[in-house]
Amino acid sequence: MPSRSSGPVRRSTPWWARAARPARPPLPLAPTVRAVVGMAVPLALGLLTHHLDLGVFAGLGAMHATMNDRVEPTRLRAARIASAVSASALGMLIGTALQEFHPRGLLSTALAIGAALTATAFVSGALSATGPRGSAAGMLLLVSAALGSGMPLARPWWAAAPMMLAGAAFVVLLGLPGRSHRRPRADPRTRALAAAYDALGATLADLGTPRGAASRQVLTARLNQLQDLLPPPRPGVPEAPRTVRLRRMYEAALAATEAASGLLWAWRPVPPEAAAVPGLLARAVERGGGEVAVPDWQPDTPSRQALDAALRAAAETVAGREAALGTAPPPPPDPWRLRVRLLSRESVRYGLRVALCIAVGSAATASLPLSKSYWVPMTIAFVLKPDLGSVFLRAVSRSVGTVLGVAVTAGVLLLTTDAWALTVIAALCVALLPYATAAHYGLNTVAITPMALILLQLGGQSGAAEFWPRVLDTALASATVLLFGYLLWPERPRHRIEPRLVDATAALHAYLASVTGGARPIPAAATQTLATAHAPATPVAEVWLRRTAYRALADARREVQQGLTEPPPTGRLAERWLPATAALERLSGAVAAYAAQIRYGGRVPDPGEVERVRRALDDLTAAARAHRPPTRPAARPTRPHDPARSALGRAADELETLLGDRGRPS
Repeated sequence: MPSRSSGPVRRSTPWWARAARPARPPLPLAPTVRAVVGMAVPLALGLLTHHLDLGVFAGLGAMHATMNDRVEPTRLRAARIASAVSASALGMLIGTALQEFHPRGLLSTALAIGAALTATAFVSGALSATGPRGSAAGMLLLVSAALGSGMPLARPWWAAAPMMLAGAAFVVLLGLPGRSHRRPRADPRTRALAAAYDALGATLADLGTPRGAASRQVLTARLNQLQDLLPPPRPGVPEAPRTVRLRRMYEAALAATEAASGLLWAWRPVPPEAAAVPGLLARAVERGGGEVAVPDWQPDTPSRQALDAALRAAAETVAGREAALGTAPPPPPDPWRLRVRLLSRESVRYGLRVALCIAVGSAATASLPLSKSYWVPMTIAFVLKPDLGSVFLRAVSRSVGTVLGVAVTAGVLLLTTDAWALTVIAALCVALLPYATAAHYGLNTVAITPMALILLQLGGQSGAAEFWPRVLDTALASATVLLFGYLLWPERPRHRIEPRLVDATAALHAYLASVTGGARPIPAAATQTLATAHAPATPVAEVWLRRTAYRALADARREVQQGLTEPPPTGRLAERWLPATAALERLSGAVAAYAAQIRYGGRVPDPGEVERVRRALDDLTAAARAHRPPTRPAARPTRPHDPARSALGRAADELETLLGDRGRPS
């Protein structure tokens, strides 16, 4: 029977229910403990030394570090926090300078600060569009500039920025590895690799069941996380032996994933003893290595033979022996990548979008009697962060979360205004951030609003009576974003979903060409998707082309899922593109199965079949660029694939059914 998970979302679930449903991530214990200590210690030192204003800014830096704290190797973690908090400190320096040296006069002050924040917003937006780290840095640049322009100044005025850096540095120090870091289980990369092997085992166990597609999506997410923790080696810089070994075990997992994807597409299960091998490999990885016996289960199809060979190579690799993985070194990072993205059309466009919203918000705060005008641009910066999903959902969640957060803060201040008690409460609020951020944006706002208001209370700026106007400020900022950054600005779901689909088809083009021998040149879009800077003489291994394709498909799936949480017509448009996303995911499995047929079945690539799939991918790319989603579902199998038939031929049939007349050969 066909997989239900690859079909369209059932209409019985309304969009608002999908939007309100939080995720259930595991509790990140280490970041939570670091968050509590990182916030409590600076505030306590400020109280003890009678410099609470400086302690508040150090706590603010610790909060921004906590927002960007991840369980990853020290080098990557420190770089992530440093880039975000450096931008935050720069924004604070800009904001405090505006407050210290602004022109005198109420109107001239508002105009000067508004113009400076608008210029900062353009840089913030352009930086935010460069990727996840750029998004965090860009948002905090604008948030801190807005805060610095309105919060009480420390003395000297420039001391706020260094104190933020000190608070963030304290959080980084708290996460440095201790004496136990030499244990394999203590390395975040080891835990991520074991989780990837466990997810591979779950995928193998779910082969031939309706749960298979969902398990494969979990496996892709685990591999994406591991890929982020194992960036490509830097040219000329030797890697530690542990890193080299982890990379080899990671590449072995990628090879087994390809075979599993082919079996998932073919709707063909494997014996339980074979499905249990990745779990045994995961336990061996956690121990630092060891022997894992692969059962002699006599695979009878090319895809099963590919899986058997991949599992045996993985077992050899985990045991510390050399194995033929058929991989090449991953492409080195492109040193110009950030610069190109920062000057790209997308970045400039997003910078203009954020600047427009900030300009409108600044004009509104200048003309309205608002007591804390910085709250409006700060909220705009949070809502417009580009990698947090739907702008509509964030605006609504921010408003609802602020109301709840203000209510909680008002209740707390009715019970106590003691500085030590508020310090403890602020630390508890920041402890909720690592979990709330992963669970739902609304929960994140409920946690961060009391913390921000309590910091303002400790700074001596606000009382309980002044907190409720923050609800009006948040409503004004959210309305500004919805009107000028969502409805009127040309940033529709097609500009989020359809480019991701184009990237996915381009990556599949490259993967297909590597499997079939590249009978036709790879499209230019595929080259942009790969974003590599290797020399032409250095081939990109098929495993990395496949990994790029799977990651691009995961990005497309995520954009569609985020679109499903928005009201019509956005939700309906996302639902119309969902079958195409599922079809591309199935195509990746078909190409993997075809690769196994070539290697273990002796099949010679049929140029006619390859051309049919390429033509269908071209048609789907043209449909995405023309904003024309397919009007019919893809043909899905009802029984296991016959290994005597070409996997690519059946994939072409599925795509042509999805595209209708556009996918038929002429």
